[in-house]
Amino acid sequence: MTEALFSSNSITEQAEVTCFRNDREQLLIEMVAKEVRVALIYNGISHVVMMACPTALKEFAIGFSLSESIIETVKDIRSIDIEPVDNGILVHIELSSRCFMQLKAHRRSLAGRTGCGICGVEQIEQTVKPIVKVTGTERFNLQSLKHALINLHKHQAAFNLTGATHAAATLSAEGEVISCFEDVGRHVALDKLIGHICCENQTRHSALLLTSRASFEMVQKAAIANISIIFAISSATSLAIEIANRSNITLVGFCRENRVTIYTHPERLYLCNEILSDFENNNLAVM
Repeated sequence: MTEALFSSNSITEQAEVTCFRNDREQLLIEMVAKEVRVALIYNGISHVVMMACPTALKEFAIGFSLSESIIETVKDIRSIDIEPVDNGILVHIELSSRCFMQLKAHRRSLAGRTGCGICGVEQIEQTVKPIVKVTGTERFNLQSLKHALINLHKHQAAFNLTGATHAAATLSAEGEVISCFEDVGRHVALDKLIGHICCENQTRHSALLLTSRASFEMVQKAAIANISIIFAISSATSLAIEIANRSNITLVGFCRENRVTIYTHPERLYLCNEILSDFENNNLAVM
């Protein structure tokens, strides 16, 4: 049995659970992440159903549309209307005639499980999009990454309550978290962040920080958003490394307070003499 904590579009709910601790049964009220069906409907035609948290859906619609190459700029969207229904949420997106005609020509229908990026793709060629080369010239001091990792939890309100959400965050050159979005799906969290970046014309970020692994879909989305540096808490996949290399993206995995694994384009990263001594014996791996 669950109960919304704040409102119907809250990211968390209260759940009545049975817990065994020290071999004793307890009835507790715990916080859980809210997961609902979110349908994206373009010009009256349903395109995709994703499982997601029911927050920042405007940003999600914009970010998904951009990262899936449905639109080229935010100006290609005429309106976004959000309609709660009994079994989920409908997000109505009105596209320009040009974009809608292109969408119909390449339309796919998918029902995504949590965090699923390619469910329902009809042909294997559709999984990997044409390579987009980023143009960013940012450089990043790894000491700033240590600062970001230490402070990221302050921006993960839902995770701190539930332990069930991923986060995608933009970082300043000093390692400050500029924007952070959470969701049960890692792809959705990134789409929400990309949508926010575009809505706010956010150009001062230096890097992207993901609390998940870096799979190829995440790298593709970052490339389309012209993000040149990706830090991931977990590993990167082989295809993610290949696409990052070809897209001119600096991809870094296994980001910990005293360790990083650099997969591609290390030229954007640097260490001053003071910091180098911190990392020399702590698994600074360059691949």
